[in-house]
Amino acid sequence: MNPRLATLIGILIVAALFRILPHPPNVAPIAAMALFAGAYFTDRKLAFVLPFAALVISDLVIGFHSTMLFVYAAFAITVVMGFWLQSRRRALPILGAALGSSVLFFLVTNFGAWLSHGMYPLNAEGLMAAYTAGIPFFRNTLIGDLLFVVLFFGGFSLAERYIPALRERGAATA
Repeated sequence: MNPRLATLIGILIVAALFRILPHPPNVAPIAAMALFAGAYFTDRKLAFVLPFAALVISDLVIGFHSTMLFVYAAFAITVVMGFWLQSRRRALPILGAALGSSVLFFLVTNFGAWLSHGMYPLNAEGLMAAYTAGIPFFRNTLIGDLLFVVLFFGGFSLAERYIPALRERGAATA
């Protein structure tokens, strides 16, 4: 395994570990992990399989719940957003993708809560109530996404700068 691929996989493992450590609600590396994988793994199969494996393994520890399908759907779409970043790994596109993934996660998972929890009437008012109830968590989602995006993208960019073996070479397999 080349050093670049090993380092990228290591970052995903660390992200999964951050998920299982105690943290404030929704301050987690989920979106950052998905964006990072999409942006750095040129093999699209690896870009999905590796972060999804990390997500599933950490969910085995955390526990599964009724909105997992929605969490995983938002995660998959965020990996695809990361593909867009492959040729745009600069601060503003990364920031835009991080903000977009936070909004996406909020919309998809709160829709899932509305649809599956039975706490809200299945009408427009119930959907708005679910979104309203989720607003306090959105702030934490945004904080977590931005924090981990800076750590993963910024940290790897610095590592690439100072460790030549981590730099992309032509058609890298990572």
